[in-house]
Amino acid sequence: MEKNAEKQNTKRRSTFAVLFYINRTKMRKDGMCQLLCKVSIDAEWAQIGTKVSVNPTIWNPEKGRADGRSENAVTVNRAIDDLTSEIAGHYDRIKNSLGFITAELVKNAVKGIGQKPLTLLALFREHNEEFKKRVGIDRIQETYDSYLRSYKHLSAFIREKKGVEDVTLRSLDRVFYDDFEIFLRTDRNLKPKSVHEHLYRLKKLTMCAVSQGTLRRDPYCRLHPELPKRKSRHMKLEDLKTLMTTPVEKPQLQFVRDMFIFSTFTGLAYADLKRLSEKDITQAEDGTWWIHIHRQKTDTLSSVRLLDIPLQIIEKYRSQRTGDKVFNIYGRGYFIMLTRELGQMYGFDLTFHQARHNFGTHITLSLGVPIETVSRMMGHTSISTTQIYAQVTDTKVDEDMKRLRTTGFGNRIELCEEDFTVKKKRTKESTTA
Repeated sequence: MEKNAEKQNTKRRSTFAVLFYINRTKMRKDGMCQLLCKVSIDAEWAQIGTKVSVNPTIWNPEKGRADGRSENAVTVNRAIDDLTSEIAGHYDRIKNSLGFITAELVKNAVKGIGQKPLTLLALFREHNEEFKKRVGIDRIQETYDSYLRSYKHLSAFIREKKGVEDVTLRSLDRVFYDDFEIFLRTDRNLKPKSVHEHLYRLKKLTMCAVSQGTLRRDPYCRLHPELPKRKSRHMKLEDLKTLMTTPVEKPQLQFVRDMFIFSTFTGLAYADLKRLSEKDITQAEDGTWWIHIHRQKTDTLSSVRLLDIPLQIIEKYRSQRTGDKVFNIYGRGYFIMLTRELGQMYGFDLTFHQARHNFGTHITLSLGVPIETVSRMMGHTSISTTQIYAQVTDTKVDEDMKRLRTTGFGNRIELCEEDFTVKKKRTKESTTA
């Protein structure tokens, strides 16, 4: 048994060979030739050039060394011994780390170029550093921040559950994947969509490792993180009415409330609201005002007519503009915090993205606006995305409209105003306007 194993190992090692040679056809002006090295592994080879010059008259091609004891011969043979030892060291190290070896990997190691991380977190850090360089060019800060959160969760998992600071890429298996998923669901108490996001990024790292040659195969290529069924997250009509008609004292909360209402009547997401500029708002020939803006997320055009309430909100904050932006929107983190605080003040959970869902459900589909029109207004790339809102209204539209009549939301109401003057006081209509 031991002899068979030894024979197999000998056979495996026999595919590794190092050959030194010179190219006499490329002789330099001083009559010397460059010492070249050829590394062959499993029938594949790579050439490595050296800075050593060889006198062709003392070169022995059969031995792959220089003959004699001249100064040049001693220098050449010493360089050959040193490089052979270095190549053997790289061979063993890379094979032990990755579980496989190629001539190109050995060549890169000798040259000190293209050396990629062999551990998971080191690869993740390199990915994030490269991603950061592209922020503002073809990547956005919010996505970079989400990658940092994924790194934080993965780092905590490896440290707390595996008891180490990092793990090698070649050690990744199904058990690691499943344990990380459990960690996200239980220890971190994340929602299904967030779990899917972090597992997908783990898969992205293994794909990257295969692409750069540090993994021979992707251990997670057949795994597909479960994506939870998307649901519309619109508010109850009575909660929306409360939000629109009940005043708040804190100026920051007044602003966030007005932005939420503006998004409810326009369908703009936070990122698009933040970059909404004067050039995105135009007046049609019939006197109506419109927003035409390409969504940051999909780069698709969103076209929405401005009703009375969003027009009044624009006028309310016109004097506060410092540039071409329509609103001076707070940073995402502070904005999220204020939105939660606003919901707590009103007595219900509130996220800013609910405003977009309000638009897709209460302001459009529930009131009979065709789904194709809603899809264009919301800037969806596929009508199937818009159907997420339609699935809700198909089963609840009758109930919601009955509730609309009983709550009086369909009657004419006015949006509360705190300490600001509008030249022409407009009456605001409900979502039926």
